[in-house]
Amino acid sequence: MRYSRLFSQTLREPPSEAEVASHQLLLRAGFIRQLGAGIFTAMPLARRAVQRIEAILREEINAIGGQEITMPVINPASIWQETGRWFQIGAEMGRFKDRNGHDMALAMTHEEVVADLVRHEIRSYRQLPALIYHIQTKWRDDPRPRAGLIRVREFTMLDSYSLDANWEGLDAQYEAHYQAYMNIFRRCGLPVVAVKSDTGMMGGKMAHEYMYLTPIGEDTLLFCDACGYSANRQVARLGKPHPAAEAPLALEPVATPETKTIADLAALLNVPASRTAKAVFLVAEMEKDGQKSDLFVFAVVRGDMDVNETKLSAAVSASGRGALTELRPAHEEEILAVGAQPGYASPVGLKPRAGALPLLVVADDLIPHSPNLVAGANREGYHLLNTNYGRDYTAEVVADIVSAENGAACPECGAAMRASRGVEVGNIFKLGTRYSEALGCDFLAEDGSTRPVIMGSYGIGVGRLLACAAEEHHDDKGLIWPVSIAPYPVHLVMLPGKSGAEAVLQAAEGLEQMLTAAGLEPLVDDRAESAGVKFMDADLIGLPLRITVSERSLKQGGVEFKRRSGGEAFMVPLEEALPRAQAELAALAGALK
Repeated sequence: MRYSRLFSQTLREPPSEAEVASHQLLLRAGFIRQLGAGIFTAMPLARRAVQRIEAILREEINAIGGQEITMPVINPASIWQETGRWFQIGAEMGRFKDRNGHDMALAMTHEEVVADLVRHEIRSYRQLPALIYHIQTKWRDDPRPRAGLIRVREFTMLDSYSLDANWEGLDAQYEAHYQAYMNIFRRCGLPVVAVKSDTGMMGGKMAHEYMYLTPIGEDTLLFCDACGYSANRQVARLGKPHPAAEAPLALEPVATPETKTIADLAALLNVPASRTAKAVFLVAEMEKDGQKSDLFVFAVVRGDMDVNETKLSAAVSASGRGALTELRPAHEEEILAVGAQPGYASPVGLKPRAGALPLLVVADDLIPHSPNLVAGANREGYHLLNTNYGRDYTAEVVADIVSAENGAACPECGAAMRASRGVEVGNIFKLGTRYSEALGCDFLAEDGSTRPVIMGSYGIGVGRLLACAAEEHHDDKGLIWPVSIAPYPVHLVMLPGKSGAEAVLQAAEGLEQMLTAAGLEPLVDDRAESAGVKFMDADLIGLPLRITVSERSLKQGGVEFKRRSGGEAFMVPLEEALPRAQAELAALAGALK
């Protein structure tokens, strides 16, 4: 490829909206261009890199028995309604009506489509196990797209779906994907860790996320270096201290004017925050039998801990009140309507007014074991001393609803855990029978019984992987692509000089032909630019190996080699350039194994 014909250009300064390194460099190097919020065009260089990534994805999934298909981006609403997710997913789902007035969806994932295929294709246990996958565009109307390709609205994903006759088969395919995904990220030069995660809107029995650890990540992960426990904070458990038993003391109101925070309350009464109870108010949108309604959620945790909304959502969903679709902070008028006083609230003596939202009290599982806590009196400027769960109030749901923070005790061994930020680049789910039962995906088992197909779902965001690789591999000059996913393996720079232009052109074209014939198609910088500009752009684009053909190098009997990843430039005789390039690239590839 001749640089003079490349449909792209480099930028000397990053656009002001680009905040993270990968976004800045992908824009500056001409890999991507932004069309709208969270919507990007992959320019030729990015498209070639994505094709390299997709080739690795196909190789690894084919190796564990995958068969590639292509499923539609446009889905009829009916299949999403059958599983209930049409009603459970909020504004993130793209919805529209076709010309006949039928409800349609832009696919954000493809479990429903797979289940629809399965109920028409799978009849017998003899057709199982099976593994199908596609690499397809998706749409998720994220309210906060950020960091370039790391958080977007339109994106491409590898989706793999396993189909099994029994749970042992699901376990085997889950483990095969677990290792295949590790292979994929290693081959792409991206260090990741796998952590337990929330099943979220996907549902199912178990999930793991593949996390690239970086300060720019929005996810917080907890790790125990003593025993190896790891999890996303959304689901991370923690070892909770069990306070010593105490006799319940009498309730006693105490004046606490202008004391609306736990910190102020603890300071005023000279008690640790662990001796207080914190109230958190949220409103859950619930869906039951196709109907939506609001539910006031009154969460109670110990004052030294914070509510984990993912855990709380799971607790609310398990309450029997329906399926939770959205969770938002309660408004002041909604809080007052249930009988609580903002800043001075507790579940003690709540008296909801007429027209108040239905009330659900959820208590963290440490609350019943924490005696004589200071809690709100539901009266402006007053708290209650010595509140006790069971005597003064109860909760409809008691569950672990608090967040594990840096330094929290490991739930397995008790050692202090450390927190780290990360970006999710892949996930795997044991879906079980959630979708197959909803859409009637049954098969005839070997014993003659009818059973639902057992499913697994496995995904990798292709653009996000590319962005994270750029985040991991760069320096102050530009990108440094791993050889496995670089758009071109070689950046061939021509520097004709004043008197040796014909010789330089002849040597460069000959080397270009040899490299291309050997499968090492180079990006040839044939522009009429200075050496400084060409070298600057080569560093910015970040191809693994730069080969410079110049009047000076030819006088020295060869061409100049330089690895983008570091090291000094060195001369190679022209007749040895091809085998030396092959050896250099093979060495770089070997480092990824």
